Amino acid sequence: MTDLARPAFHGFEQQPLREYAERAYLDYSMYVVLDRALPFIGDGLKPVQRRIIYSMSELGLSASAKPKKSARTVGDVIGKYHPHGDSACYEALVLMAQPFSYRYPLIDGQGNFGSSDDPKSFAAMRYTESKLTPIAEVLLGELGQGTVDWTPNFDGTLEEPSWLPARLPHLLLNGTTGIAVGMATDVPSHNLNEIVSALVHLIDDPDATVAELCEHVKGPDYPTTAEIITSPSDLRNIYETGNGSVRARATFLREASNIVVNALPHQVSPSKVIEQIAAQMRAKKLPWLEDIRDESDHANPVRVVLIPRSNRVDAEQLMGHLFATTDLERSYRVNLNVIGLDGRPQVKNLKMLLGEWLRFRQDTVTRRLTHRLQKVERRLHLLEGLLIAFLNLDEVIRIIRTEDDAKAALIARFALSEEQAEYILETKLKQLARLEEMKIRGEQDELAKERDKILSILQSSAKLKKLVKDELLADAKKFGDARRSPLVQRVAAQAIDETELVASEPMTVVLSEKGWVRAAKGHDVDGATLSYREGDGLLAATRTRSTQQVAFLDSEGRAYSTPVHTLPSARGNGEPLTGRFSPAAGSSFVTVASGENNTRFVLASSHGYGFVTRFENLVGRNKAGKAMLNLSTGSAVLSPSVVANPETDRIVAVTSAGNMLAIPAADLPELDKGKGNKIIEIPKAKLSTERVVAVVAVGPGNTLLVRSGQRTMNLSFKDLETYLGTRATRGHLLPRGWQKVEGLEVQ
Repeated sequence: MTDLARPAFHGFEQQPLREYAERAYLDYSMYVVLDRALPFIGDGLKPVQRRIIYSMSELGLSASAKPKKSARTVGDVIGKYHPHGDSACYEALVLMAQPFSYRYPLIDGQGNFGSSDDPKSFAAMRYTESKLTPIAEVLLGELGQGTVDWTPNFDGTLEEPSWLPARLPHLLLNGTTGIAVGMATDVPSHNLNEIVSALVHLIDDPDATVAELCEHVKGPDYPTTAEIITSPSDLRNIYETGNGSVRARATFLREASNIVVNALPHQVSPSKVIEQIAAQMRAKKLPWLEDIRDESDHANPVRVVLIPRSNRVDAEQLMGHLFATTDLERSYRVNLNVIGLDGRPQVKNLKMLLGEWLRFRQDTVTRRLTHRLQKVERRLHLLEGLLIAFLNLDEVIRIIRTEDDAKAALIARFALSEEQAEYILETKLKQLARLEEMKIRGEQDELAKERDKILSILQSSAKLKKLVKDELLADAKKFGDARRSPLVQRVAAQAIDETELVASEPMTVVLSEKGWVRAAKGHDVDGATLSYREGDGLLAATRTRSTQQVAFLDSEGRAYSTPVHTLPSARGNGEPLTGRFSPAAGSSFVTVASGENNTRFVLASSHGYGFVTRFENLVGRNKAGKAMLNLSTGSAVLSPSVVANPETDRIVAVTSAGNMLAIPAADLPELDKGKGNKIIEIPKAKLSTERVVAVVAVGPGNTLLVRSGQRTMNLSFKDLETYLGTRATRGHLLPRGWQKVEGLEVQ
């Protein structure tokens, strides 16, 4: 349907929803991009910031004035120029007043304007007062000199500047962040002296490369003294492409045995860092650290004290771990996406940014000089008429007294312009009488010299550039300061492996019948003598070390693992494994094993099937475990046994009927998981009544203990030759009286 064919009802036009939605979304997106989220390259300000600064100047809140309530400023801003929420407007004002947020604050705040620990903790605007800082003059100094375009405010009753005539590239000095529709901006702050130095170099050499400009602009300069550890080549790449990331790292020093963090990366709060470190301490992931204290105050805004457990703790290694795992080291995205002089957003490199700003500055200076030239020429024109009046004062007075239309008579008599005649008539008689010809001619000479100077600058590109350069250097001398964020090349921080943080101690992991686990120090712990909850008792135990992992097998043949040092102490009853893992409904934990990753174990089921596997195959991060031993119907998992040497060890299996078989360990395959091969034969007819009681690995230097009731039979490695046989055979019967075997143990 064409526009002409669309019917209108009661003054409303009909249009397809698709067209309306598309236009509305595009209009909104352009508003967000141009009028809210992205800064203008000229003054580096978003609209709300520009309106706050302008409103404060209109309220007379200069650096030398007495501050006024922030609520007064916010009221003027939202009432006259920015019809949005007062809280958002006030937050923008506060941000420009926080020395830890802005490299060069534009507002001098009195009262609680937040802290680096909690930037949002500022007081309400009715309690705080504010005025502009001296450096705000850089943005406002030339405002009334014809340097900007003026636009009506939202209701058309007032006019506001479309931009501010910045004498310095505020965009790069304080940086900015913003998220628009489909694009974002992240411009870091920089050092004023470095930026001016680069601008001067670009004025002198318009063909300078980004690499040459980077000799002046070394890198971002944040409000904090934390180190910037990004390499110079990476920083140069950021400035060449307009995209990348910058890494900043906290600084620290040693005070006796303590480690004191005295500077944090930009926008990182001490409380957040302390919380992150404390969380690791609670999780027993920082055993090197005894305590942490926050001693920050007004004199020392950042002072976080780390107290190591001993003087032997390597501070560099510990801090490297904290850099890698906390906000003590932070990465900042850089996206130099700004609205250029053409009114369009674009990601620009350093030369494009500085070059466009210099064009903006030259245009501003040209407009300022042109504006001043017009004023000078107008004043010269008026003085010329005034001099004629002074030289013919009696005749002027006579005309004014006698003529009905004095202005027309003056114009006709002395060949004056209408403006000159008007000025003479508005001049008071006593002023005319007091005027001296020499004073008028003196002012004319001064103004003529100024006019000639302005004309020479406007007519010479070289003189205009020199004026811009001189003004930049003057502002740099007045407002410039030393770099705060040192540029230091550091190696990448490495998190310390948990096993390196934990002291290697002998431990015994004890598993109870009801699935409760705990770890006791030492290898001489008898799990049977520990106290258990009512109705509970010892199920299995294994000797290990605090730096190792421990694995648990459930009744379905699944394996679960956790670091030994994270288990609760044996002083209590421990904790249920179901709190750490998520076994299937109806399954239960049946045994435990631990060792180095390459330690071999023999895994077997009560139906006589098994295989050799490495301990690393039992280890996993999944809370639901990992399938390890495939079980046939009715079979159960047997306790794993360590295979010290597959070439010399023997695998011994014994059934509940007293049949025992010894085979070379090499006859059993090494698998990652599965059912395995048959170790010992149990006739199908006896599967319901007979089962494999235990499968163990016995080395040449070991003794096999066969337990039957209260009795124990010791078999040496040589004695096992009696029971040697082929894998998957029935084996040999134990002596009479030993055919009710309850278990095997290797010593």
